[in-house]
Amino acid sequence: MHCDRIWRNAHLATLAPELHDLGLVERGLVASREGLIVYAGPEDAAPAGLSSAIDTDCEGRLITPGLIDCHTHLVYAGTRSGEFEQRLNGVSYEAIAKQGGGILSTVNATRAATETQLMAESLPRLEALLAEGVTTVEIKSGYGLSLEHERKQLSAARGLGRERRVTVKLTFLGAHALPPEFAGRADDYITEVCSVMLPALVRDGLIDAVDAFCEKIGFSREQTRRVFEAATTHGLPVKLHAEQLSDTKGAALAATFRALSADHLEYIDEAGVIAMAQAGTAAVLLPGAFYFLRETRAPPIDLLRRHGVPMALATDCNPGTSPLCSPLLVMNMAATLFRMTVDECLTGLTRAAAQALGMANRIGTLEAGKQCDLAIWNVERPAELVYQLGLNPLHERVWKGQ
Repeated sequence: MHCDRIWRNAHLATLAPELHDLGLVERGLVASREGLIVYAGPEDAAPAGLSSAIDTDCEGRLITPGLIDCHTHLVYAGTRSGEFEQRLNGVSYEAIAKQGGGILSTVNATRAATETQLMAESLPRLEALLAEGVTTVEIKSGYGLSLEHERKQLSAARGLGRERRVTVKLTFLGAHALPPEFAGRADDYITEVCSVMLPALVRDGLIDAVDAFCEKIGFSREQTRRVFEAATTHGLPVKLHAEQLSDTKGAALAATFRALSADHLEYIDEAGVIAMAQAGTAAVLLPGAFYFLRETRAPPIDLLRRHGVPMALATDCNPGTSPLCSPLLVMNMAATLFRMTVDECLTGLTRAAAQALGMANRIGTLEAGKQCDLAIWNVERPAELVYQLGLNPLHERVWKGQ
């Protein structure tokens, strides 16, 4: 069989879904054709007659699936470094939000920016992710909080996908915060989200999934339910910011809608974990926000393990609680702060992250038929990707075989 590219003499982490480990292959080969993997496995078991004009000797380097950042707020304008300084001086995140800071300060800056300006400000953040092996990124809206500005934010996110070789998934997060023009009228705003913004953005083709912030400084369970019901009417999958600051039982609600993921989860209880496990809802853990907010209550990793909930990891790149653009640092934080294993960390940014985006049939593992998204690393073993700080060992990033 003639292929477009072959990578041989590589150490593979296939992340094959039937395995409970990384699926390591000591002397492996990956072959691609028309952007898809046609073979990934031991070199001595490869189909006879594989050939390609581009045949690369990887010299023992590690090949993993391309990394997947499944939770970001990457497109926004402005900075919140001043709020960071406030928190260093003892002011809580909730207090800052009540003073008119927090999400709404980014809303003001994002509303004032043009789509072109949003792309220009966001592109360096995207490039930082790509430089560390990311081949798929989810980008949420939620800093526009009106149809005009949510559309602008999602359109800018899509534009980034045209500017760079990366798969971009768009998530509508209209229910992120209450905009000032709806102060004291949260139910009316949710009606606007469900009846005006969501249908229009669906018509524009700008939504792959719908998210909400279910929290005491966000929206209630009943308001979140209304958003999810509207999403379901449009045939869209849902995700949820749940149990970050308190136990609102949001994860259990998300599970009733068979959500793709529930994210953060520091305060989730066992009933919520069981509901997620039964629904097939992935947990997206965000150690950057945990670190940046100096939280002390970590997600219940042992509970998630015990009940078999897939644990994805993501940067949560955003200006207020996780200004982080390094998936490699995310893995180290997950290991040191959450006590996750090397296998769990790498799985969290590949196979589990693909599940959290509803893309497990397309990406996240090295298997025939999957998109040929690869990260080729100048390391001998996967632990080096989790262990090192401040050193990027990426040798080559491959997206759709190129």
